[in-house]
Order: sequence, then structure tokens, then C-alpha cells
Amino acid sequence: MQKIDKEELQKRLDQITDLFASLVTHADHQSTWRCPYKNRYDQCTAHFGCRNQLKAGGKGELPLCAGDDKLNYRSAWNTQ
Repeated sequence: MQKIDKEELQKRLDQITDLFASLVTHADHQSTWRCPYKNRYDQCTAHFGCRNQLKAGGKGELPLCAGDDKLNYRSAWNTQ
């Protein structure tokens, strides 16, 4: 069995940490203005009602998100 070089392992872990830190920073910023249930195709993936949902074009398709990303989306959620 090959020995693990602890310095090389730490170097790689630091690289991974830096990569994920930038992803988390971007996600935190984006979450302040974009609904977390809106996917990259502007479809709503929420499993609850939202006033920004538009009916999907075809059967079995996700509803479209009509939110303009300029409002506080949290008030759009229906809590039942």
C-alpha cells in the first residue's frame, strides 16, 4: 500500500476548499434576489403553491416561474 504524503493531501484539500468557498459565496449572493426554487430553465421546482407560478405548456412539465427576480420572493409563498 502506498503511503499518503500529508503535505500533498493538505495542498489538495486547500484547493478544494477554495473552489467550494467561491461557489458558496456566489450562491449566498444569488439567494438574496433569486427564488431558490427557480431552475436554470425558469421553471418552478417548488412542491407548494406560489403566486409566481404559471401553468406549464405540456402534461407532466414543471410550471414556469413568472417572478422577475426584483421582488422579495418569500412573500409569494403560500403557507398552508
